[in-house]
Formats: sequence, C-alpha cells, structure tokens
Amino acid sequence: MNMNMNMNMNMNMNMITERGLLTLAQWLSPAYPVGAFSYSHGLEWAIEAGQVRDGDDFRDWLGDILRFGTGRNDAILLACAYRADAAALHDIDETARAFVAAKERLLETTAQGVAFCRTTAAIWGDDLPELTYPVALGYAAKTHGIPLRPTCAMYLHAFASNLTSAAMRLVPLGQTEGQTVLNELAPLCETIAEETEYLTPDDLGGSVFMADIAAMNHETQYTRLFRS
Repeated sequence: MNMNMNMNMNMNMNMITERGLLTLAQWLSPAYPVGAFSYSHGLEWAIEAGQVRDGDDFRDWLGDILRFGTGRNDAILLACAYRADAAALHDIDETARAFVAAKERLLETTAQGVAFCRTTAAIWGDDLPELTYPVALGYAAKTHGIPLRPTCAMYLHAFASNLTSAAMRLVPLGQTEGQTVLNELAPLCETIAEETEYLTPDDLGGSVFMADIAAMNHETQYTRLFRS
C-alpha cells in the first residue's frame, strides 16, 4: 500500500497541465529572446579542429556533454534551484557560475539567464533576480507550479536542439540527419532529468575535458560565427 501511495505521489508530482506545458514550450522556444542561437558551447572549435566531422561524431559529442558534462550539471543546478527558497538561491547561482570551465561558457549561461529573467519578469511579473540560465528556469518553474522533471527534460532537449541547429550550419549536417540525432538523444534527456531530480551540488562533476578545452580555444579562434 505504501509503495503504491509513493508511486501515485511521484506520478502526480510529475504530471504537467496543458497550461504548464505551453508555458514551458514558450520559455524554451527558439523565439524566446534569450539568444541561445548565438552559442555553440565550443562546438565551433571542435569542428574546426576536426574532432566533429559528421553526424556520428556529433551524436557522440553531444551525448557525452549531456551525460558527463554541462547537461547533467545544468540538470542538477536546475533541480537544486527548484527546491530552493529565496535565501538559498544565491548560493546555488554562485555555484553555477564557479563551475563553468571557460570564460565564454560563463557568458553563455549568464547572458541567457539574465535575458530569461528580464523577459519572464516583464511578461508574467515574476520577481526574478539575474540568475544563470538553469537556475533561473528551475526557480521560475517552481514559482509557476510546473513539475520539475518535465521542466528539466525539456530544458535538456532545448539545449540539445540548439546545438543541433549549430551543427547543421557548421558540420555541415543535413536537417534530416540532425533531427535524427536529436530524436535519438531525446530518451537520454528524460533519463538525466529522472536521475538528477534529487541530487545536490555535491553531485556536480564532469569528465568532458576535450569539450572544455574546445570552449577555451574557441575564445581565440580567428574566424567564428558563435559567441561560445
């Protein structure tokens, strides 16, 4: 009986209303003015250096970042912000800033976060301080009563989608092949959202060193299209 009750409670916690779903879709849409399209997360350098040359390379590169790098860490930070009160939010945001491996990756998360907070405050009247992107989204979702797990899964999918769009322009990668990679990685976004739901800042970590180095090298790349 207790097991069934716990299962029902978990299902209810993760059920999202149509309004909540539409709000998330708006927040994470390419049309929402956070400037996500201008960042490649180091991918531009990885392609320049010959580390990512085709669809298979891109799928491996993106999958590793989701599993072992920014994807997992952003999911943890988002979950921590979702559970936090206003007093703890500052510490979580400071941790998010400290955990970024490169200067332009810091710009990527802070600039998008600030844009998200300002736009959301202007539309919904939310009292949002200027936060890093995953922290801002987690806290906003909590404020609007949108369940954590679908928020996190859709955030990861939007992150992956943005990098897929960058890969289509840079690899070059055809639209069908790029969307195939995104579809193949969608279950991973769900898995990470589930696995990180109750994790804490102590669980942050990463092992995608080549991606971090690519982000650092991108800062001095001679010609480039993207800001990170």
